[in-house]
Amino acid sequence: MPKMKTNSSAKKRFSITGTGKIARKNAYKSHILTKMSNKRKRALGQTSMVSDADMGNVKRMLCIGK
Repeated sequence: MPKMKTNSSAKKRFSITGTGKIARKNAYKSHILTKMSNKRKRALGQTSMVSDADMGNVKRMLCIGK
């Protein structure tokens, strides 16, 4: 059986932390930011963790064992 291929779009969007969690960037930070408060824009700049419900799909795309 051949090796699994990592999803190219997923490897650019997700990173694995030292504890094994998967970090992601927040949405809504690309354009039309004038109506958004500075506090909200700062918060969106931080990374978030992938939710438990989506963890299986992301791990499958990144070819990470369970």
